[in-house]
Amino acid sequence: MAHRRLPSLSALRAFEAAARHESAKQAAEELNVTATAVSHQIRSLEESLGVALFLRKPRKLELTDQGRELQQTLEAAFDSISGAVERLSAKPCRQAITLSTTPAIAVRWLVPWVCLLRDSHPDIDLRFHTSHEPVALDGVTADIAIRYGDGRWPGLVAEKLFDNTFVPVCSPHLGLRDIAELPKHPLIHFRAQAALSAPIHWASWQKLANVPGLDVSAGLVFSDETHAISAAIGAQGVALMSRQLIEDELREGRLVQPFGPEMEGKPFHLVYPESRRDDPTVRAVREWVMRVPGGLCEVRADIGNAEPATSLHTNQVNEAMD
Repeated sequence: MAHRRLPSLSALRAFEAAARHESAKQAAEELNVTATAVSHQIRSLEESLGVALFLRKPRKLELTDQGRELQQTLEAAFDSISGAVERLSAKPCRQAITLSTTPAIAVRWLVPWVCLLRDSHPDIDLRFHTSHEPVALDGVTADIAIRYGDGRWPGLVAEKLFDNTFVPVCSPHLGLRDIAELPKHPLIHFRAQAALSAPIHWASWQKLANVPGLDVSAGLVFSDETHAISAAIGAQGVALMSRQLIEDELREGRLVQPFGPEMEGKPFHLVYPESRRDDPTVRAVREWVMRVPGGLCEVRADIGNAEPATSLHTNQVNEAMD
């Protein structure tokens, strides 16, 4: 590459600023130097080039034809340099978003696939808020949620993700096949702390099954679904669990469903404020959730097709989401 013949860059900056302002004084203020220094740099540049760049007039600098040609070239060059420096030095604007859901949904369904969101949107910092009770989607506690319920929450868009079918399950090592043998085995209960009620519990299941001699108040009690699932896998008893959360264990044979009946609980929905339907970060997380493998009963590619939740009175939100 040929060696570039360039005059002093300081002189070029001084000239460009003076040409833009048509004033050595204003150029000096921009460059944080004296007007005398600017005038000296310009004269040095003119001597170096062998041409006059300005016509000196009282209280004003007027460009010559040569000066105008150089000024236009420098303006474009400095704009290009400034843009490149800004692009290279600017830190990406990161967006944080909080997704609220139950501990089991977070750990067993979402967390293993966070990599999909990270790969497609590396600028998004996803934060999990785990709770069995609904929280305000106010952008402070949480922005978006996965909750079970009837899908009717005021001011919110609710998109059904998957059904929530509860079935009795246990380890195949228990050898349990006959429902009449159930009273001989401990029941495993899931009761979330501070939750208003469990989604489905053994007492409601017993009303359907009517198993003689079954004490639905006895057994092991866990406040975390994942612990209850682990106890069932470990042959510690029989659990009543959402089949959608234990599909892997059923498929791999670590858990079996020895008998019915099955009970339909309230389905899980993806929920976010109607006012944030077009929020780019909400849309990105929504699209990620829809791509997470397993359990989705309906996928909508276009967020615009999502229907807002049916109107209920605002103070009924918590009760409705129970």
